[in-house]
Amino acid sequence: MKLSVLEHGHINEGRTVQDTLQETVKLAQHADQLGYSRFWMSEHHGSGALSFSSPEVMIAHVAAHTDRIRVGSGGVMLPHYSAYKVAENFRLLEALHPGRIDLGIGRAPGGMPIASRALNEGKSSNVQFFPQQIADLGGYFHEQLPEDHRFASLVAGPSVPTVPEVWLLGSSSEGARIAAAQGTSYAFAQFFGTPGGEEAMKHYRRHFKPSILNDKPHSMIAVSAFCAETEEEAAELARSNELFFLRLGRGLEQSSFPSLETVNNYPYTAMEMEQIRQRRSFSIVGTPDQVKDKITAMAERHEADEVIIASAVHSFEARLRSFGLIAEAFGLKQD
Repeated sequence: MKLSVLEHGHINEGRTVQDTLQETVKLAQHADQLGYSRFWMSEHHGSGALSFSSPEVMIAHVAAHTDRIRVGSGGVMLPHYSAYKVAENFRLLEALHPGRIDLGIGRAPGGMPIASRALNEGKSSNVQFFPQQIADLGGYFHEQLPEDHRFASLVAGPSVPTVPEVWLLGSSSEGARIAAAQGTSYAFAQFFGTPGGEEAMKHYRRHFKPSILNDKPHSMIAVSAFCAETEEEAAELARSNELFFLRLGRGLEQSSFPSLETVNNYPYTAMEMEQIRQRRSFSIVGTPDQVKDKITAMAERHEADEVIIASAVHSFEARLRSFGLIAEAFGLKQD
């Protein structure tokens, strides 16, 4: 099974933006050496707790500091942008790093409403146009726009022989429906805890239509996983992430990713403890063998070809160790 890494760029409490960006590169290099297949970076806006909002810039930087691993977006929030400009950006990235660039795209706003208004100032963001934007990307990447297309003669430069892989990211049946109809690869955000993931993934496979982008379906699930030598240590690693999502769900402003000291001093209510227990039910936490078994079972239930792991841990050293243990458990080919 192919395993990959999803990076959100959380700024750990007590660390700086510059520290975090350097650690993102180190994590990508670590994943490259361990044999992970992809390293994706997300797009979020207006959050003081995250170190980047432009995956395109990060892809260029990370790809330049790694050797083999595919580098991509998880993902670009396409309704905010021109499909033409996104195609130009990612064809340039593909020209710089042939065969190593992924374009993950999504429909979500990627931030609070005020950020969406700022991103779309002077224009409208219409998610109803999203399927057409995907079709346009395929035409630009392969230089095969239909003759009756409104920009039929336009080329998204630079013109290069290889193309990025296009993935639609989603957490609902609607995303699966669009991915199947447009013939993109599909990644389901299981770590959000949204119900219906297995049905969405099965719908994607059953209704997939070959396209200029893919001749057959290709799917992936994004999971939250934490691994250590003991169950107790692994559970400890997950606690900062649990508090972060708890605060996120309550709409609280966060300037950093909480340390274990902050976690231990937080005055949890009974309702909050129940919310955390619910999050633990769809997170993967344990020893290497336990994590491997849980990831494998989850991939089988979702009929996923690949798994991408999101694992926000306050201790960077423990985070590197967690990814190393998972790679070892799965027997990934290490450099």
